[in-house]
Amino acid sequence: MGKCMIIGCGGVASVAIHKCCQNSEVFESIMIASRTKSKCDALKEKLQPTTKTVIETAKVNADNVDELVALINSYKPDVVLNLALPYQDLTIMDACLATKTHYVDTANYEPLDTAKFEYKWQWAYRERFEKAGITALLGSGFDPGVTGVFSAYAMKHEFDEINYIDILDCNGGDHGYPFATNFNPEINIREVSAKGSYIEDGKWVETEPMEIKRVYNFKGVGEKDMYLLHHEELESLALNIKGIKRIRFFMTFGQSYLTHLKCLENVGMTSIEPIMYEGKEIVPLQFLKAVLPDPASLGPRTVGKTNIGCIFRGKKDGKDKNYYLYNICDHQECYREVGSQAISYTTGVPAMIGAMMIMTGTWKKAGVYNIEEFDPDPFMEALNKWGLPWEEDFDPTLVD
Repeated sequence: MGKCMIIGCGGVASVAIHKCCQNSEVFESIMIASRTKSKCDALKEKLQPTTKTVIETAKVNADNVDELVALINSYKPDVVLNLALPYQDLTIMDACLATKTHYVDTANYEPLDTAKFEYKWQWAYRERFEKAGITALLGSGFDPGVTGVFSAYAMKHEFDEINYIDILDCNGGDHGYPFATNFNPEINIREVSAKGSYIEDGKWVETEPMEIKRVYNFKGVGEKDMYLLHHEELESLALNIKGIKRIRFFMTFGQSYLTHLKCLENVGMTSIEPIMYEGKEIVPLQFLKAVLPDPASLGPRTVGKTNIGCIFRGKKDGKDKNYYLYNICDHQECYREVGSQAISYTTGVPAMIGAMMIMTGTWKKAGVYNIEEFDPDPFMEALNKWGLPWEEDFDPTLVD
């Protein structure tokens, strides 16, 4: 069917690559490109004997447009799947524009110097991608990603209008460390220590970090404390889903995690402002990242489940309606299948599916689009097939 270039070789990329290799009918050939080629080679060595997909590897600096362009031109992929860091979205988009190659990512751009992630930078590429006749699919992870597909599916099949969406992200996994982050510590801690916000009546409402807390009983996990955070998909869903009055995003955190984080914040370890240390400039958060356990190493230790989904409230045929769409994922089962915990799995599987939608032409529109702007049905079908089956609840407990 085609060729896919995957940029990045961390936890999420590893899952997406495993999944591409399980799906050789579509992914005849993949190239894994990363700054550390040895990581790509190790994955190739492990997977090549198990798949018909031809695996190539390359070294690339994703901050360098010329390097990216040269690599894309030499490999000629049908789609570039960006699983590098959110800071690198724009350079990779530039390279895709220059080579007229479709683009897929899982997280929106954020500048290095501020934890302010919003879509304006990537949306600014709309006209150029349209002119080039190529597609950029933004946010094909779980949240953003599956949450957008769930919203489009609910809109298409269950509602005439959706007025309220609460996105609930629960990780009931336990890795046994006093403190560790489930994905890139730098991104994770920036997200959590930033101010919270939600959209109400078309406007952002800002809250203090962790100010709004709710307790929710999650199927498969149990009762958990969850906190309102800012999350990028709120911005696009507010525009693309009909009838929205309010959208919120909640994520669960245990008390131990929050206590450690508060302490690290208080002593300045989560700062992204460079400081001088022994004549050398270092960023405290990057130093902290170096001393924390690598998220990729948590897989074998993590037990428990995740439960991520959306509670929708709206109208159907003039009547009020509530509807909850969610997925439950087991950390240990993910580890047995692809050698990673459920956090990477729930992002890596949709990343592969998004690339597949674009590569097979199932989703075909020139320009820059968020995932909820496409027909959700083929993606929903693929979720069931590739390891993230969804469940429905027509009488969910609501979040007050």
